Amino acid sequence: MDIPRERAPNRRRYIYGGIGLIAIIVAVVAIANLKPAAPSVDRSSVVIDSVRRGDMVIDVRGPGSLVPEQIRWISAVTAGRVDRIDVLPGATVMDTTTLLELSNPDVQLEALSAEQQLSAAEAGLVTLRISLSTQRLAQEGVVATTTSDYNDAIRNATAFDELEKKGFLAKGLLAPMDVSKAKDKAVELKARMAIEQQRLDVMSKSIDEQLALQKAQVDKLRDIAQFQQGRIASMTVRAGAAGQLQELSLEPGQYVQAGTILAKVAQPGRLKAVLQIPATQAKDIQIGQVASIDTRNGLIPGHVMRIDPGAHDGTVAVDVALDGALPKGARPDLSVDGTIELDRLRNALYVGRPAYGDPGTVVGLFKLSKDGTEAQRVSVKLGRASVNMVEILQGLNVGDRIITSDMSGSDTQNRVRLK
Repeated sequence: MDIPRERAPNRRRYIYGGIGLIAIIVAVVAIANLKPAAPSVDRSSVVIDSVRRGDMVIDVRGPGSLVPEQIRWISAVTAGRVDRIDVLPGATVMDTTTLLELSNPDVQLEALSAEQQLSAAEAGLVTLRISLSTQRLAQEGVVATTTSDYNDAIRNATAFDELEKKGFLAKGLLAPMDVSKAKDKAVELKARMAIEQQRLDVMSKSIDEQLALQKAQVDKLRDIAQFQQGRIASMTVRAGAAGQLQELSLEPGQYVQAGTILAKVAQPGRLKAVLQIPATQAKDIQIGQVASIDTRNGLIPGHVMRIDPGAHDGTVAVDVALDGALPKGARPDLSVDGTIELDRLRNALYVGRPAYGDPGTVVGLFKLSKDGTEAQRVSVKLGRASVNMVEILQGLNVGDRIITSDMSGSDTQNRVRLK
């Protein structure tokens, strides 16, 4: 009888199992160490710029329009109804050109009343002057008569004194009463003459004051009458300055109030640009800085001539004087774009301004590999910025190429492939 033998372990199976386990471990480790696949970006959909070194212009830009340097706004001096319009916008006018006619019967009545009051006051002044002059002449006559009587009394008293000295009084040839009366008469007339002269002085002062008051009233009424005549004259609305009539949006029969803007006259050949610069960028703008105005039909050099002290709707108005010839088609209210040069950095490292990243901050930008097939995110410290360029302070070198367009869709990625 055969005795069964124990089967030997299958070593080959164990060997193969070990090899398979090792292979699995190696594969797992290899997979764990693999970098995740980078997302692809269409090369034509991104903007790539190269870092370079040189002079970098710091500037700001804003939209605006061309505006005449000299504008005359014509407003209604008084309320009235539009009777006639003589000139339409676009016409060339002189300072004496009549633009339109207004009418207001109330103004004419007020002017007539003012003239009547002035005439009455002037007549009253003449009458008062005659009356007061007559009174003065009468008082002057009294003073003259009193003076003459006083002089006669002095001569009479002097004669009595001479006779008295010659002994006529002692000889009884002169009555003492006559001598005393002569002297008293001289003293009385002297006092009366002083009183009448004082009365003449007071009267003269009073006359001057009365005439001055009446004359002041006449002058006041004359000013009122002239004002009313000016209101009537203002209803014939004239250009007031040579140029081009740009606005006149009224119709015959329309009623306007005093102060209403009636028309606008400007000199179209002398224009300036008024730019709207963001308030956050306007802080470095100064008078005299170089500017360039794009009319979309040519560039005009200029310089900053005025900066509005206040901000409106987040922008600051900046007036730019135009130093060059105006291109064809340049006219008032034409929309333009303007650039103002704030500073010029010498030997600066700079690149095209990326879609995101404020001046003075650190941002992550995608730098292209040497072969340009992929881009790796790098940290870049930005310096000062202009409209299109930004200064590089750290993180990039001359010749590096970066993606400057919007890469917000790859915020979670540190690497992208370009296809």
